[in-house]
Amino acid sequence: MDNKKIKAGITVFPGSNCDADVYRVLNGVFGISASFIWHKDKIKDLGGYNFIVIPGGFSYGDYLRSGALAARSPVMEYIKDYASKGGIVLGICNGFQILLEAGLLSGVMLTNNSLKFECKDVYLKTLNTETPFTCALKKDSLLKMPIAHHDGNYFAEKKIIERLNDKNAVIFKYCDENGSITELSNPNGSMHNIAGISNENVNVMGLMPHPERSSEKILGSEDGGYIFQSIIKYIKER
Repeated sequence: MDNKKIKAGITVFPGSNCDADVYRVLNGVFGISASFIWHKDKIKDLGGYNFIVIPGGFSYGDYLRSGALAARSPVMEYIKDYASKGGIVLGICNGFQILLEAGLLSGVMLTNNSLKFECKDVYLKTLNTETPFTCALKKDSLLKMPIAHHDGNYFAEKKIIERLNDKNAVIFKYCDENGSITELSNPNGSMHNIAGISNENVNVMGLMPHPERSSEKILGSEDGGYIFQSIIKYIKER
């Protein structure tokens, strides 16, 4: 399958600010046919898309809770149906928060333990490569990506963490440049250094770092591109 035949939908909410970045990377770097989906568009059948990306930003100004209002926007009902049928959904930063608020992923996001907006490069260790989002990677691969969030402190009850671990649904953890998962390498206080998780069917994943901001050499890292390469590989092989 030619990359141009792969169709991706990128949601747009009031306050989204990374939708154009994702669009540029998918179309310009990877040659995918990506298009925007306005949050009020009545696209009852998203089956025409090979995957959906919910990008970062500050949907609805992060009022109430980050992602809480967007999670109740009309498009999310369509995405829930799409995901229930095995559709691939990637949530980045605010997109991760929206997936949590919509119940497509388990847990919640708290304010960073620094009580500050954190914007810097971090390292991630890849824990599960048997997913549509990581199949182009080797286990324990280290990825350098930037974060930019105020509420990225992942929290969940003990039983949820246990279930995530049992199902290998913790996909990425924050680590240092040597791959050590330490308290110092945790940029926001996230439980167990969790940076990205999937649902049990591994077709929905959320992560706080921004792969679209690290998919080109000029940006200082191409590591985020492996996530998009993995999705492309998975779509072509299934």
